[in-house]
Amino acid sequence: MGSETSVRLPVIDFSKPNLKPGSPEWDSVKSQVRKALEEYGCFEATFDRVPMELRKSLFDVLEALFDLPLQTKLRNLSKKPYHGYVGQYPQVPLYESMGIDDADIIEEVESMTNILWPEGNENFSKTIQSYSEQLSELDKTIRRMIVESFDLEKYMDEHMNSTNYLLRVMKYTGPQTAETKLGLNAHTDKNIVTILYQNQISGLEVQTKNGEWIQVKPSPDSFIAMIGDSLYAWVNGRLHSPYHRVMMTGNEARYSAGLFSIPKAGYLIKAPEEMVDEEHPLLFRPFDHVEFLGFYYTEAGQRAQSALKTYCGV
Repeated sequence: MGSETSVRLPVIDFSKPNLKPGSPEWDSVKSQVRKALEEYGCFEATFDRVPMELRKSLFDVLEALFDLPLQTKLRNLSKKPYHGYVGQYPQVPLYESMGIDDADIIEEVESMTNILWPEGNENFSKTIQSYSEQLSELDKTIRRMIVESFDLEKYMDEHMNSTNYLLRVMKYTGPQTAETKLGLNAHTDKNIVTILYQNQISGLEVQTKNGEWIQVKPSPDSFIAMIGDSLYAWVNGRLHSPYHRVMMTGNEARYSAGLFSIPKAGYLIKAPEEMVDEEHPLLFRPFDHVEFLGFYYTEAGQRAQSALKTYCGV
C-alpha cells in the first residue's frame, strides 16, 4: 500500500499568461521546477493549453481502443522494446498498454491507426495527434527550464532536437476486490521527461528519496510530470529519477496516457562537462537510449537494482 502520510507532490502552475523566457513568472516557475525535480523527481502541473473537451475525447478513444479484440491489438508491433502492444503478462494481469510512436505527427498516427482500423478512424487519429502536439508544449517548457536552471543554454538546441515523442496509452482493469493488487511493478522511466494524465481512478504511487511510497491523486485538470533515467544521466545525477508503480483496488478501470520525450536512436546521451566537477564526479559513460532499452529488457537488465548503472555506470 502507499503511505498514509499527508506528503503531497508540489503543484506548479504553467497556465500563467506571461510565462515567457526571461519574465519574472518564468523565473519563478523555473525555480519551482528545479526544486521539485531535485526533491521528488516529479510534480503536479496545471496546464490549460490542452482543452478539457480534448482530454475527455482522449479517454473516449482509449476505451474504444482497448475494447478491440486481442488479435487486432496484437497488430501494434514495434522493433523497439516495449513500444508496441503489451498485455497478457501473468506478473501484471491487470495491465495492458499500447505505444504510438511520433504521436505528434498526424501521418505517423494515421499509419498506426490504419493497422488497427483498416477502414480508418479519423476521430482516433485526430484526438491522439492533437492531444500529443498540444501537451508537447509542456514538455518543451519543462526541459527549457531545466537547461536554463543549470546554465546549459549552449546545449539547448541540441537537447531539444535530440528527441521525439511516444504516447503510451494504458488500461488497468479493476481487480474487483477491496484488496490492493499490483497494477504495474515499481520502475524508473528510461526516457527524458514523462507527462502522465489519468482518469479519476487512483493508483499511481511514487517513492520518495527516503524510500516511502506516497499515493499520487492529481486533480482532474492537472498532469504529473516526471523525469527519466536519460535526463538523470544527462544532468549527471543532479535531479532525481523516481521509482513509481501502480496499485489497483475496486471495480473500475484506470485509463492513463503518458507522453514520453525519447532520445532518438543513434544520439549519444552524455553529461555536459559543466555538470562534472569534484563534488559531482561523472556517473555514466555516454550511451544510446535505444541500446540501453534493449539491455533493460534482458534478464540481466531486469535483475539489476539500477539498469543504468549496470549498463554504463562509471
